Amino acid sequence: MYQDILLHEIMGTATLLLLGCGVVANVVLAKSKGADGGFLMINFGWGIGVFAGVYVAYKSGAHLNPAVTLGLLASDAKEYAPGIEVSLGTTLTYLAAQMIGAVIGAILCWLAYKDQFAEPDQDPAVKLAVFSTGPEIRNTVSNIITEVLGTFVLVFVIISFGKTPSGLGPLAVALLVVGIGASLGGPTGYAINPARDLGPRIAHAILPIPGKGSSDWGYAWVPVVGPIIGGVLGGLLANAVNYV
Repeated sequence: MYQDILLHEIMGTATLLLLGCGVVANVVLAKSKGADGGFLMINFGWGIGVFAGVYVAYKSGAHLNPAVTLGLLASDAKEYAPGIEVSLGTTLTYLAAQMIGAVIGAILCWLAYKDQFAEPDQDPAVKLAVFSTGPEIRNTVSNIITEVLGTFVLVFVIISFGKTPSGLGPLAVALLVVGIGASLGGPTGYAINPARDLGPRIAHAILPIPGKGSSDWGYAWVPVVGPIIGGVLGGLLANAVNYV
C-alpha cells in the first residue's frame, strides 16, 4: 500500500509540476514560442497539468497536494482512496511523495527550458516565477487570506464532487483549478498547494541556473501555511455539511 502511494503520488505530482511550471516558463521566459501568452494561458496549463496528474495517480486517489490530503484528514474521511485507510503512516507517505514529485517535476521543467533559463538578459525574478509563486502586492495578511480562500474552494469542492454523480472526474477538478486561477489567482499567483510552491522553490535553490538570484525564502512560508489552513477549513466544512 505504501509503495503504491509513493509511486503514484510521485509520478502524478511530477506530471502536474512538469506541465504547470512548463506553461509558466513558456509564457514568461524570453525566446520561448509562448512568450507573452498571458495569465489565462497559465491557468489552463495548470488545469491540464492537474487533469494529467490525476489520471497518472488514480491508484492513490490522486491527491497531488498536501492541502487535499490534510483536508481529507480534517474531514474525518475513513479512506484516502479505496483500500487506503487514513492513518499517520499513509498521511506522511502522501506528504512525502507529493514533495518529492514536485521537486522532480520542477527539475524536468528546467531541463526542457534550460537554454531559455541561460539567456543572459533574463530577469532573475522571472526565472523564479517559473518555479514558485509571488504576490503582486506584498502584504502578508492579504496574501495568506487569498491563499486560504483559493485552497478552501479547491478542497471543499473536490470533496463535494464525491457526493455528485457528475462522472466528470479529473476534468471537473481541472476546470475547477482553471476557475480558481481565473477568479482568485491575481493577487498571489494561486499556489493552493504547498508542494507545488515549496518543491519547485527548493529545485530553484539547488539547480545551476545562471543568474538566478534569490529563491525568496522570506515569502516561501505563505504559500505553504495559507493552503494548509484553507485545505483544513474546506475539509472541516465538508464534514459539517455531510459531504464526506
